[in-house]
Amino acid sequence: MLVKKSSDFGEKNGVSFLNGKVKFQGVSLNVYSYVADGVLIDTGSQSLRQHFEPFIDKADFDQVMITHFHEDHTGCAAYVEKTKKLPIYINEKTIDYCAQRANYPLYRQLFWGRRKPFQAKVMPDTFTSRNATWDAIDTPGHAYDHKAFLNRETGQLFTGDLYVNEKTRVILEEESVPTIIQSLERVLTYDFQEVFCNHKGFVEDGRSALERKLNNLLALQQDVLALHEQGNPATEICKKLFPRKYPIVKFSNGEWDSIHIITSIVKEL
Repeated sequence: MLVKKSSDFGEKNGVSFLNGKVKFQGVSLNVYSYVADGVLIDTGSQSLRQHFEPFIDKADFDQVMITHFHEDHTGCAAYVEKTKKLPIYINEKTIDYCAQRANYPLYRQLFWGRRKPFQAKVMPDTFTSRNATWDAIDTPGHAYDHKAFLNRETGQLFTGDLYVNEKTRVILEEESVPTIIQSLERVLTYDFQEVFCNHKGFVEDGRSALERKLNNLLALQQDVLALHEQGNPATEICKKLFPRKYPIVKFSNGEWDSIHIITSIVKEL
């Protein structure tokens, strides 16, 4: 089994980043960690520690803000705790989970490694960095503890996994499309210009991209509900709207699948 790993370091508009990449059997995944005005946003995965740990060692930051508890975002938090002795903040809902040994499917361990326990503090609604005040915005849907971070001074919005792609084709079983819609509507009430996504990287014309994603999800939701009202079961709706099967569906044994989009929408009825 050959797992290919690599990374790219860069800087964009005062924000430095590392993009870690994992590829196995035709499935390619990546995750970003950002440093902006003395704030480390997410810590990368344990499987890519040989890439993220040197980035963390060299980075100049005073505190760590984590968008959500998933292992590709928290994988090197224990390393930060051990080596930097700096405060790590996450949504209060998952502090206890992060303090325990992580337990998730083997395919996710293959890609992202086994996240070690770490101690985190309660994420405040607002926080300050060296030169700015930030908003920590509740944006659940992808994960129930998800946050986005807005630097009020620069207008830079760090969206975690809220954006990822303009068109949503597969989601995790526990995700909720209606909740993601509400989260997108919420962040769009804030004043921001630039968007930094933890999987897409810097998003050109970020506000418009988020607006397009919202409109795509609203249209998708309308299509699902219309087909449901016609008496189509979820499996048939999925076949009509998502005829293609993506590699991650089989690889994850269905934890990632298009069917979860349909069921999350119908469930809201």
